[in-house]
Amino acid sequence: MKIDVSEADPAQALLSLRELRVLAAVVRDGGVRPSAETLLRTASALSRAIAQLERRLGMPLFERRGRGMLPTPAGRLAYGRFCRIEHELEQVLDEAARNGRAAVRTMAAVESLFDERRLTVASMLAETGHMPTVARRLGVSQPAISASIARLEAALREKLFLRTPRGMVPGSLGARWLMRFDRALAELRYLSQDLAALGGSMAGVIAVGALPLARTRLLPQAIATLRAAHPELRVHARESPYEQLCADLLSGKLDFIIGALRPESDQALHHELLFTDELCVMAATTHPLANRKRLRLADLRGQSWVLSRPGTPLRESLNAFFAAHGEPVPIPAVETGDLALVRGMLVTGGMLTVLSTHQLQYEVEAGQLRMLPVSLDGLQRRIGITTRTGAQLPDSVRALLDEIRAACGVAV
Repeated sequence: MKIDVSEADPAQALLSLRELRVLAAVVRDGGVRPSAETLLRTASALSRAIAQLERRLGMPLFERRGRGMLPTPAGRLAYGRFCRIEHELEQVLDEAARNGRAAVRTMAAVESLFDERRLTVASMLAETGHMPTVARRLGVSQPAISASIARLEAALREKLFLRTPRGMVPGSLGARWLMRFDRALAELRYLSQDLAALGGSMAGVIAVGALPLARTRLLPQAIATLRAAHPELRVHARESPYEQLCADLLSGKLDFIIGALRPESDQALHHELLFTDELCVMAATTHPLANRKRLRLADLRGQSWVLSRPGTPLRESLNAFFAAHGEPVPIPAVETGDLALVRGMLVTGGMLTVLSTHQLQYEVEAGQLRMLPVSLDGLQRRIGITTRTGAQLPDSVRALLDEIRAACGVAV
């Protein structure tokens, strides 16, 4: 059966958190009768809920046997994802209890928290800071948004958001808990893709954080190859500063980041090297230095530069390179990570930059830009993939990662 995978709203996932709690109870207890006591529902109600869910998915979740019920491959997939969701939300409940709010450990509080619609509302409010915007995006009233947040705050005995002149901003506890909400929602999104793949359809949305070097040729090539085989797959590429991409990766809003690797020791991140990129000085073909046969670093003194922002690996490496060679560090006239602006400042502004030829390859091939004959020996960047440590990515994401590796000549 072909399963439709929701594009953007986790609250419209194939299985709700309420349904997953029922499924998990049946897996753990081995049948609906013992689960009825756990969930305080009748055995007949649970049987109907499981049967309706299987009909909607078009695949069995359990094998019915004389002594109980065993999960099928689909049931095991769903249960595995639920366990990861449960871990994230249990951590929230545990922290709330440690803060002296033991009352959060009630069935009503758990049911309030295990609700994907409320988690989605909280996530969107943290992103926008504006209740009317969240209401408009979800197609509900503003009082409904307010009520969802109030239910979560009542369950946790803690304010998630503070009203400020900048809008609704998460408090210190709220910020930590919202990251776990986002990770739970990511698992729900992954489950939809898992079940679609099990039904023979690789579909859904892959969320990629794309740093500048990967956007020109590497990522487009990998996406095009994958979608030729799986046209129902969609890719949402986000272009933001690394710090924001990293925060979104850790919260589960992004599946991976591709681009220059940072020299970090954060155990929450996993880095995979794809290749080492050589850098060069680039200019427009009309630049006065463009026709020189040989250049020294000293010949670049006094030139106008367009460079990446301070603190980026490229900028730090460039500054260290010039200093190590006894040359003054270039002071950029323009600082940007926007390739379109870099291109414009080179072609119309007569500036120089230091980049990989991969990033401006089309302009080089078109005869607009060229590499200047100045040695930057040893000035390199490590290009690779960053994922969240311990993330269990669905088949669709792993397939795109394999295409990226293949495009880089890395054995899959």
